[in-house]
Amino acid sequence: MVVFLVVLVVILALLGAVHWYVWRRLVRDLTAPGGAARRAGTAAAVVLPLLSVAALVSGRAGAPFVVEQVVAWPGYLWLALLLYVTLALVVTEPLRPLLRRLLARRAAVAAARVPAAPVPVPAPAAAEPEGASEGLGEAAPEAPAPTPAAAPAPGLSRRLFVNRIVSGTAAAVAVGTVGYGTYGVLRGPRVKRVTVPLAKLPRGAHGYRIAVVSDIHLGPVLGRAHTQRIVDTINATQPDLVAVVGDLVDGSVADLGPAAEPLAHLRARDGAFFVTGNHEYFSGADAWVDHVRELGLRPLRNARVEIGAGFDLAGVDDVAGEREGQGPDFGRALGDRDRSRTAVLLAHQPVVIDDAVRHGVDLQLSGHTHGGQLWPGNFIAELANPTVAGLERYGDTQLYVSRGAGAWGPPVRVGAPSDITVVELASKQA
Repeated sequence: MVVFLVVLVVILALLGAVHWYVWRRLVRDLTAPGGAARRAGTAAAVVLPLLSVAALVSGRAGAPFVVEQVVAWPGYLWLALLLYVTLALVVTEPLRPLLRRLLARRAAVAAARVPAAPVPVPAPAAAEPEGASEGLGEAAPEAPAPTPAAAPAPGLSRRLFVNRIVSGTAAAVAVGTVGYGTYGVLRGPRVKRVTVPLAKLPRGAHGYRIAVVSDIHLGPVLGRAHTQRIVDTINATQPDLVAVVGDLVDGSVADLGPAAEPLAHLRARDGAFFVTGNHEYFSGADAWVDHVRELGLRPLRNARVEIGAGFDLAGVDDVAGEREGQGPDFGRALGDRDRSRTAVLLAHQPVVIDDAVRHGVDLQLSGHTHGGQLWPGNFIAELANPTVAGLERYGDTQLYVSRGAGAWGPPVRVGAPSDITVVELASKQA
């Protein structure tokens, strides 16, 4: 408990420091004290992080689904924008003094090239005719020479100019990055095709196509339209089998059941199969398993089926289920099978690859990592997963990890585009 509190305090302190830094660069350094822009920027720096916290905790706190939807878009998008505006500001920080020195040098050179103004020499006074001034009074005094106007403070104006250029550019880059990443998610996943040669696969199964989709993450942001795009994309590939490998939802069946309904229209010769992901255990795994079964998908909960083409398809519950006494059971799923047959395993998290190797699995299909979702998140994902995305070999077992078809938290992907992968099995006997 003490460790948790310490970590929480450190995280909150870090977030506070990051928000202060962004406020300083985008608000304090660019606006006048007491002005409307300063007040609006300061208010945003307070309200946006509160919306982010609300977006993260409202679902688990039992808030009404409509409240989750209201806070999700601004709260989650701010998290993504905060990441990239902070990175952009930090990267451009060294440019500020360099630009100020460059502008100061140019101003000094320009001033040195301006010739000094000539000093006028007064003309000799003409002799005044005798008596010319009689009756006219004293001569009017000469008007004083005008004093030059005070020059603007070049240091202050130069600093403000540089801050506006650098901070404005950083903000524009961050907004553009997040905007394009959001478009990529809302557009829907693209199809990726991978051929996997398997030594024991019979010749009759050569060319068998499995459409792998993971991490759809239906929730307060991604709903029924997102599901329909995925279903249409999968059906267009005409797969032999569909594998939904976990993290279908972020919410209850009561809230998201209608959003999942298009899954009933998945079309594949040998049907569609489903295994749980960790987010199903945050959302009521048993209820969702029952619901996807009603939609026509076949859950594989530590179970195995023989596919007519000539291989075994197995599925295990996600490791998050261990807290509920469910979790993966490789003995039940694979313990008594004929190891001369090819085995394809559906498992949400790549971390179970060692168990798959021990049980003689030929190919494991997983998701969970999102490919990092938001660069540089891929480097963090590499610390917790054996493979972040793509196909790799572990002994006699091959592991394929999909980047997923949706997004968790911010509906944004940067450097990790969403995908639906058509895995084509290849027989070495063909």
